[in-house]
Amino acid sequence: MIRILTDSSCDLPDDLVERHRITVVPLTIRFGDTDYVDREELSPDRFWELLVAGEGLPETAAPSVGRFQEAFGRLSSEGADGVVVVCLSAEISATHQSAVLAAEQYGGGIPITVIDSRLVSGALGLVVLAAAEAAEAGGSIAEVERVVIEASSSTNLLATLDTIEYLKRGGRIGTAAAFFGNLLDVKPLIAFQNGAVHAAGRVRTRRKAVAAIIDRVAQLEGSLADLAVIHSDPPDLGEFTTALAAVHEGTPKLMRLGPVVGTHAGPGVVGVAYRQKLD
Repeated sequence: MIRILTDSSCDLPDDLVERHRITVVPLTIRFGDTDYVDREELSPDRFWELLVAGEGLPETAAPSVGRFQEAFGRLSSEGADGVVVVCLSAEISATHQSAVLAAEQYGGGIPITVIDSRLVSGALGLVVLAAAEAAEAGGSIAEVERVVIEASSSTNLLATLDTIEYLKRGGRIGTAAAFFGNLLDVKPLIAFQNGAVHAAGRVRTRRKAVAAIIDRVAQLEGSLADLAVIHSDPPDLGEFTTALAAVHEGTPKLMRLGPVVGTHAGPGVVGVAYRQKLD
């Protein structure tokens, strides 16, 4: 069986990771002089406690080549016929580069394919789940790779942030900087385009930002293959999911932002990740 490997920016909950036997290679989060391995030494709960407490602006670091190679070795020893690695966008992290180098240098005797999803957070998570389902169905490494490429092209996210300050400080704002400018009291809407953060709109109130996301889901209804709520546990999460239920049949997956994405998005995030059906 082909096994799927991704990184900890995917924001997949543990139950889905375990159910689909997905391997997650962690990034590292630094608060001041202390480094934490994501998901191993730093839980989302603890991360948000540190961030809100003002323990300095955290930084993220890509996994080492060795960390990927260790994961390849474990999967090989478990009998994997091959590994498909699905990484967060190479436009915003060196994680993909580390995975590529690890695959090139690995001598374990099983085929390894590394794919840049050009996405992050729940959008990456949905692509990884599509890959895992293809692998579980008995797909070859080439077939799973094709699913990843197709899913990546039909997946995106739409979310609102309380502030763009975290994106600015982390250098991840991309082309959105000029659009948002220095306006005060603006609630930004962000998506992904060409592998980077893209400005999807700006409104004056949180309520209007949430309404814009709900409207987008309503427009997509009927064409959706998968949907997830992405969030950093804001006070209006319940209100958001209730409004979403009014326009979407079925129960969306719930993906709480972990330390990697939370470092650059900050608190107060709510939105959706969605994968559309292919024609």
